[in-house]
Amino acid sequence: MGNPGGILRSVILLVLCTGYVDIAMGQKTDPTEVNALKAIKDRLIDPLNKLKSWGSGDPCTSPRWTGISCTKIPSDSYLHVTEIQLFKMNLSGTLAPEVGHLSQLKTLDFMWNNLTGNIPREVGNITTLKLITLNGNQLSGSLPDEIGNLVNLNRLQIDENNISGPIPKSFANLTSMKHLHMNNNSLSGQIPYELSRLPALLHLLVDNNNLSGPLPPKLAETPSLTILQADSNNFSGSSIPAEYSSIRTLLKLSLRNCSLQGSVPDLSGIPKFGYLDLSWNQLNGSIPTNRLASDITTIDLSHNFLNGNIPSNFSGLPNLQFLSVNGNLLDGEIPSTIWSNITFTGNRTLILDFQNNSLDTIPPAFDPPEAVMVLLYGNPVCMTSNAARSANLCQPMSVTEPQSGEGRQLSKICAPCPTDQDYEYNPSSPIPCFCAVPVGVGFRLKSPGISDFGPYKETFETDITSLLELAVYQLYIERYMWETGPRLNTHLKLFPNNTTLFNTSEVLRLMELLAGWQITLMDVFGPYELLNFTLGSYADEFPTVESSGLKKSALAGILVGTIVAAIATSVVSTVFIMKRRRKRRTISRRSLLSRFSVKIDGVRCFTFDEMATATNNFNISAQVGQGGYGKVYKGNLADGTAVAIKRAHEDSLQGSKEFCTEIELLSRLHHRNLVSLVGYCDEEDEQMLVYEFMPNGTLRDHLSVRTERPLSFGRRVHIALGAAKGILYLHTEANPPIFHRDVKASNILLDSKFVAKVADFGLSRLAPVPDVEGTLPAHISTVVKGTPGYLDPEYFLTHKLTERSDVYSLGVVFLELLTGMRPIQHGKNIVREVNLAYQSGDISKIIDSRMSLYPPECVTRFLALAIKCCRDETEARPYMADIVRELETIRSMLPEGEDALSETTGSGLLTKTMSSSSSTPTGGLYVSSHMSTSGQVDSGIPSGTVAPR
Repeated sequence: MGNPGGILRSVILLVLCTGYVDIAMGQKTDPTEVNALKAIKDRLIDPLNKLKSWGSGDPCTSPRWTGISCTKIPSDSYLHVTEIQLFKMNLSGTLAPEVGHLSQLKTLDFMWNNLTGNIPREVGNITTLKLITLNGNQLSGSLPDEIGNLVNLNRLQIDENNISGPIPKSFANLTSMKHLHMNNNSLSGQIPYELSRLPALLHLLVDNNNLSGPLPPKLAETPSLTILQADSNNFSGSSIPAEYSSIRTLLKLSLRNCSLQGSVPDLSGIPKFGYLDLSWNQLNGSIPTNRLASDITTIDLSHNFLNGNIPSNFSGLPNLQFLSVNGNLLDGEIPSTIWSNITFTGNRTLILDFQNNSLDTIPPAFDPPEAVMVLLYGNPVCMTSNAARSANLCQPMSVTEPQSGEGRQLSKICAPCPTDQDYEYNPSSPIPCFCAVPVGVGFRLKSPGISDFGPYKETFETDITSLLELAVYQLYIERYMWETGPRLNTHLKLFPNNTTLFNTSEVLRLMELLAGWQITLMDVFGPYELLNFTLGSYADEFPTVESSGLKKSALAGILVGTIVAAIATSVVSTVFIMKRRRKRRTISRRSLLSRFSVKIDGVRCFTFDEMATATNNFNISAQVGQGGYGKVYKGNLADGTAVAIKRAHEDSLQGSKEFCTEIELLSRLHHRNLVSLVGYCDEEDEQMLVYEFMPNGTLRDHLSVRTERPLSFGRRVHIALGAAKGILYLHTEANPPIFHRDVKASNILLDSKFVAKVADFGLSRLAPVPDVEGTLPAHISTVVKGTPGYLDPEYFLTHKLTERSDVYSLGVVFLELLTGMRPIQHGKNIVREVNLAYQSGDISKIIDSRMSLYPPECVTRFLALAIKCCRDETEARPYMADIVRELETIRSMLPEGEDALSETTGSGLLTKTMSSSSSTPTGGLYVSSHMSTSGQVDSGIPSGTVAPR
């Protein structure tokens, strides 16, 4: 066990330090609150053992109680819990009603976990609460009326859950409420007009619920309201109250897809109004002719029944970025002066979407600047005006979301940074090639008042660094991406001020400012949310910064506790390791799975007899596939449901790992392009996974030379887009995000309508998503696994798995779709063969001859995308969001009759002549304008069937 004398000295020091801790800490936590915390832990499922410290020592004086902050109240002999911050800890289970016993709690933060059940009504007893952030869980049930008792509550975030029922009228008593975020739930009933009594309310976000009308006119009396966002509800038969034009504080009104009728209100009297989205409703009449405020950036009136002319009041708006009246009944002349008062510098652009109306005249002086995109497709003017066609104004385009972007790169080559910590170059630093260790921040704008971030990027940098008391060059925006909402997801890196490392107090200060919402961005950026906080190397150097929620005043106690823990670890580590090794050798597969199974929630547990009955005792006639894991059978459950049953080989240890991984992941992943799990069987020596049955098998089956009905090009694009959306969900919307690690044609399944679903998560890994305890940086270091031919070369060489490892594998699938070849065939690699043909200028010889007719410009563009996905250099590959956008564009270019579901074309526009003369189209990548049906990341559980192999 080591040196006995050294151990004795450690024990003596341990005793002395323990005595010092007792003296230094002195007071203890209120016993009622200690019991409440223990009750909270008992209701939680903690698969990553994040709360292993809870129950050991005192919550307020021990540094090991993760996420707990405390304070002393005058004339009270006890310490009291003031904060629970368990942000993104992969916790599940329910929130215990004993939380109501924490009488001095100010912050209740369980964001981005997997909690289920109701919000306990006992929360309403904690009148000291200022922040409740429960967004990004799976909470259900109704909102308790008792929350209305929390007169000090400043922020309530329960968005992205499954909460139903009405919005309680008692919320009108929340006199300190500023941020009421209830979007993306299943709330029903009317928006209570009583909310107009909230004196401090700034942001009311209730979009994507089941709310019904009418919209309450009294909301116009809300004294401080700046954002009203109620998209995707059903206010059928009601109109937009005229009173809303008198909300003097309003900056953004978003009522997209709400079944609204009546006319567009005149909002010209609102002085700082900046964003209007009334698209996808049933509005009629003419567009108001009074000029809107000069701050306006976005006007979207598309897909209504508006008539008359496009008024001249859209001219002279210096900040306008996006104007859409697509899909209305407008006629007359196309306005030619909208851009007259705009200065186009840098990357400033303007999109004018006038498509699908009855516009019939282009004025003689019509000459938009290069930075202005005018879209006229679907208007009579495109049939009569050669000028319009020659200027490419009549090409169909989809422009509902702006471009994402990445930060600028260093302009010179620098020597490598040190590798002992997470050193990086700061591209914004005034000192060239200066290496430092940054802090990473996932930061999302939940309701921005802009459509294009590019022109506002510098303003954002100045604003947030000023609020954080940093120099502008200490901030580097690594990337930003628009998401459904629209919301803007950014990844920021904060660098020390011309030193290599932040000190502990500075890291704590930044965490407190961001996690506690202690900064307020400019109005144009709207409300924000913290997605993650990555400490990287700081997590090792200052482990208690993240694991403890204590304030700076408790740092001395934290450091002492850390010393104590380190000494204790040195005393027992050898014994622990030896015992653990012996224990590992004695754990059977059965006991491993038994412990795992009790944590599974939301999937059915079948018996072996049920599985045997469903498959006629696993008759060979029921077998539909076989892989390295085992055999796949088609079965029928007792209720008649057709299922696919994947049965593991006997005594397969690898199968045990894949079994656990797949259940853990699929039990919480729900997307129309991901295979859905029905249940599992873990009995005796059997492991089986049960999915919905998919009648059209795998993509590989349909690319085989033996297939009787080859896929049309349109259907191949449709399948590629579905697979890409599924993987995009894994990378950006799953909580936490996931790297699939085994994307291939045989893991893409096709339902009865040839909708693609990504399957087989046995090799998948959780992405390195930062939380309050730190995490890996931009990659996972792991043993290389996957399928030859699909493996990312850089991952193979470095063992660094990233999200763009999946991009490479998907790119190989795209090449299979285009060529019909296998990834490795007769000793030839598909990526190399396609690149050689592409460089030679003759790609016709590699295109699958069974596709019959196809549009050459679409095939060329699809091929260019596939090649880009398969580049050797990781950074040269696109992100999944860019891939989805490009595939949407390709699909929109398909001629009528060659849509996603067609098997034959018969169109005279299609040809099979391919050569280097078919140049790859350039230009922006845009998401489909029909976002409500095809462009959004869909988190609903699909109908249809699944049969993984």
